Amino acid sequence: MIKLLLFFVCMLASGVTNADNVTYTDADSIKVVSLLTEGNKAYAKNPQLNLMLYYGKQLQGVPYVAHTLEVNKTEQLVVNLRQLDCTTFVETVFALSLTTKSGSVKWTDYCRNLQTIRYAGGKPEGYTSRNHYFLWWVEKNKEKGLVSTPMHDAMVKIASSGKQLPSYIRKQTIDIDYMSTHSSAYSMLDGNKQDIAIIKDKEKKSKGEIVYYIPPTKIGLSKKQLGGYVNDGDILAIATKKKGLDTTHIGIASWGKDGKLHLLNASQVRKKVVLETMTLQQYMKKHPTQLGIWVIHPEL
Repeated sequence: MIKLLLFFVCMLASGVTNADNVTYTDADSIKVVSLLTEGNKAYAKNPQLNLMLYYGKQLQGVPYVAHTLEVNKTEQLVVNLRQLDCTTFVETVFALSLTTKSGSVKWTDYCRNLQTIRYAGGKPEGYTSRNHYFLWWVEKNKEKGLVSTPMHDAMVKIASSGKQLPSYIRKQTIDIDYMSTHSSAYSMLDGNKQDIAIIKDKEKKSKGEIVYYIPPTKIGLSKKQLGGYVNDGDILAIATKKKGLDTTHIGIASWGKDGKLHLLNASQVRKKVVLETMTLQQYMKKHPTQLGIWVIHPEL
């Protein structure tokens, strides 16, 4: 069975995925096709299946490893399902979901969806083409019609009308410069004056942007109390008080049987992908630098 699957993967990948533009192992391509095959069957049986939660749960137990995209001298699409950080976890789940939504089980279609999500222009064109800050990730994928931000957009309308915002909403003013001021922390950016200058210019253009979020004190409210804006499978980005950053962690929303919001995520603390048993509010109480959550809706 494995040999047949390997043959199938190789046939699909022929002439498309190679060392010049994609970094992956046989184990990654086999796992992608296997997940898509089973996911398409499950989706065919239940068209109401929440694909983000389905695929997120399929990846539970995968080890947390940081910096898995920083493995080449030049930017390439990296596919790694053996090791995930919080961002690559969400991107992997989203790419699998988009591929299944299109009815495909092809490795090449998965790779195409992943690079569309990960890069500002839809493909790797140097290190600075990646959506490094999550603000940029949301903005570019919103432009492509892949995600929406119903809560944020509603608050923008309310604020522009001069009306008072709901009590469960706060406002974050963006001021990002961490990458350009800590370039040595990024192996592919360190010492590259040209790329540092490009990143710095993009950071400046984002200065002053407003993002609306739900603070920790309100995250314990019910789905109805939060205006119905947070749904199963939504992407949650945790805004931060840390200087120079917009967010520090992302995951997937899961409403528990307790009626409370939980986070499905690649956890640095737990060292693997987990659905947190503690509520998201309990989780955030352990991290005082966290401002609250942005809510991003995948258009699936």
